[in-house]
Amino acid sequence: MAATTTVAISFVLLPLAFLTLLTPLKAATFTIVNHCSYTVWAAAVPAGGGIQLDNGQTWTIDVPAGTTGGRVWARTGCSFDASGNGNCQTGDCGGKLACTSYGTPPNTLAEFALNQFSNLDFFDISNVDGFNVGLDFSPETPSGSCHGIQCAADIVGQCPAALQAPGGCNNPCTVFKTDEYCCNSGSCQATDYSRFFKNLCPDAYSYPKDDQTSTFTCPAGTNYRVTFCP
Repeated sequence: MAATTTVAISFVLLPLAFLTLLTPLKAATFTIVNHCSYTVWAAAVPAGGGIQLDNGQTWTIDVPAGTTGGRVWARTGCSFDASGNGNCQTGDCGGKLACTSYGTPPNTLAEFALNQFSNLDFFDISNVDGFNVGLDFSPETPSGSCHGIQCAADIVGQCPAALQAPGGCNNPCTVFKTDEYCCNSGSCQATDYSRFFKNLCPDAYSYPKDDQTSTFTCPAGTNYRVTFCP
């Protein structure tokens, strides 16, 4: 009789456990808005691709839960043919309107990894690939430590001469290609160039090891808004 009871209980509990494990995590909705006075070509990888956004236009994409290495950025000075082939002055991704690879510096980045450690989303704004367009990266519903970040300073207008590039301000790694700036060994420190970016945009990554002041979190399942030229 006891054996029969045990089997019956197991039959009820196991399916419930499996149902819990198999419940899909919710995708995050990213609303991407162009507040620039000019046209940009928004890009998003690994989900999204790319699209032209004129002033005031919005692009909405759903990003699967668990996505890592996610980026959203604006491309400028683009020209594409009817097949979606062409090029951009900043942020170009292999000459494609619908990006499947990261953009070419200089480009300001909204970066994210969803549903990671402790069921948190990790997100940041990065100038490690330089700067082309100001960004605001915010949760749709801020709460407590889950709040928006922004990099909207006139970095292009104040860009050091050595980093100046058509349409943007380069990062020093792209220009000098040394370990001091590229952090290939993992032991690099802040430099005068990284401090230039950090002073203008305290929330944003200024060099690859700038983690402590530049990484932010929200609960998994949060939806986000990325605004160009906030």
